[in-house]
Amino acid sequence: MSVNTDTSPPVLMTVRGLVMDPASNSPVVILENSESTAFLPIWIGVCEANSIALEIEGVETPRPMTHDLVQDLLATAGCSVDHIFIHTLDENVFIASIQLRDSSAATHQVDSRPSDAIALALRAKAEILVDPSVLERAVIGESSTEETLRSILEKMRPEDMGEYEM
Repeated sequence: MSVNTDTSPPVLMTVRGLVMDPASNSPVVILENSESTAFLPIWIGVCEANSIALEIEGVETPRPMTHDLVQDLLATAGCSVDHIFIHTLDENVFIASIQLRDSSAATHQVDSRPSDAIALALRAKAEILVDPSVLERAVIGESSTEETLRSILEKMRPEDMGEYEM
């Protein structure tokens, strides 16, 4: 299990976009650091990719989607998503948590799949943090162009970079 044992602060990441892995025909969410020098690919499910894509594109659906419903439930209960933290890469599975803040400012940590945590973070405009030890094991090279990124992904196999197992 890869858990940060030093005191390095988490790395702030943003969603760069979604691509399809042609080898596995699976969606991959791409996170990038603020300097666009590090990219973290996470293989996710189709439903979660759809939810992330709808939020990235600003598409409003006639009825709440699952992640919209969770966001509404949290708000009704007086909680908000403070940030998410992708903290572990264990046997090629990313593990995340969602940090909630309630109306009394108390915090609560909830275990989550990274894809669900990312979908919620986008809706809540919350930070996406990644443990440096996870980046050391799963980040792909320094590149900021979509064409280069797509080329790298087309050559990768899911098991090379931490396939998110369903």
